[in-house]
Amino acid sequence: MKRVLVTGGAGFIGSAVVRHLAGELGVEVLNVDKLTYAGNLESLRPVSNLPNYRFARADIVDRGALDALFAEFRPDGVMHLAAESHVDRSITGAGDFVQTNIVGTFSLLEAARAHWSGLDADAKAAFRFLHVSTDEVYGSLGADGLFEETTPYDPSSPYSASKAASDHLAQAWMRTYGLPVVISNCSNNYGPFHFPEKLIPLVTLNALAGKPLPVYGRGDNIRDWLFVEDHARALWTILTTGRLGEKYNVGGRNERTNLEVVETICDVLDELRPAARPRRELINFVTDRPGHDQRYAIDATKLEDELGWRAREDFASGIRRTVAWYLDNEWWWKPLREGVYSGERLGLGAAETSTAKKG
Repeated sequence: MKRVLVTGGAGFIGSAVVRHLAGELGVEVLNVDKLTYAGNLESLRPVSNLPNYRFARADIVDRGALDALFAEFRPDGVMHLAAESHVDRSITGAGDFVQTNIVGTFSLLEAARAHWSGLDADAKAAFRFLHVSTDEVYGSLGADGLFEETTPYDPSSPYSASKAASDHLAQAWMRTYGLPVVISNCSNNYGPFHFPEKLIPLVTLNALAGKPLPVYGRGDNIRDWLFVEDHARALWTILTTGRLGEKYNVGGRNERTNLEVVETICDVLDELRPAARPRRELINFVTDRPGHDQRYAIDATKLEDELGWRAREDFASGIRRTVAWYLDNEWWWKPLREGVYSGERLGLGAAETSTAKKG
């Protein structure tokens, strides 16, 4: 696996994958990204001058552009991460999610199939297509249990529905056409270079600025948190050693309520950069978003036992690394906060937002 085409490599998880492949493993990488609001080439500064890294600005919906890139680069594998991914944005702009996540995945699968079909026997046997997805396709868990690879799909939001559809397309292209596909479904990621609309960077930067820290509902929704660099390692492991046609769940075994996450960030910030008053006092409960799943939790046993992957970071170490990174890298996030996304509420009208203080 010497040449890998990565879609969405300027995004949060995608850039971590590109930095891992090009910077740490020496793999030749072609990063294909549309550069939407969440794509940021500054996230690739550590590898941007390496001879084994290339960037191409293209929309995965554009089949002609994809065909040209496949013909020129001739990848040994594809890691498909390009997606619209923010649930709140999907509530008010579902069309973009359908277009990128469903139509774009179809276009990429067809371009990959055309490329794969034209390879010689050895290259064809070695080729792999990794479709990267989310645990949100499984819906919501109760107080007990874990998502397994066999858990039925039950998506709740336009985002998760569009990702579920793309998963089904990838699986169908394996079963119908023989395209060598493997699928991953991951839990919530966090870490450096995370666009500030998501919970952990939003809370970190709001708390740093002394602004209110919005917590949906009662803050009791539970997520399993996975450090993004652990995820990048897992994806390479799945691409290179996973069994074709299989799914692998990737999780950090770090369940936390949203409120616990916010409180932990406050405590770490108070320690690393003390303020006049405890930052927990900034917590502000707001109206919950529609279709908010109660709990996600991943069973990563198959990935751990079959492929030997293990997460290196627990939540305590990972969140400390993350908060410290934001403190040390204002050059990366400040232009985003000032010019792209300043921290406003997404997914609901302003009139529907509660400003009830924490009691």
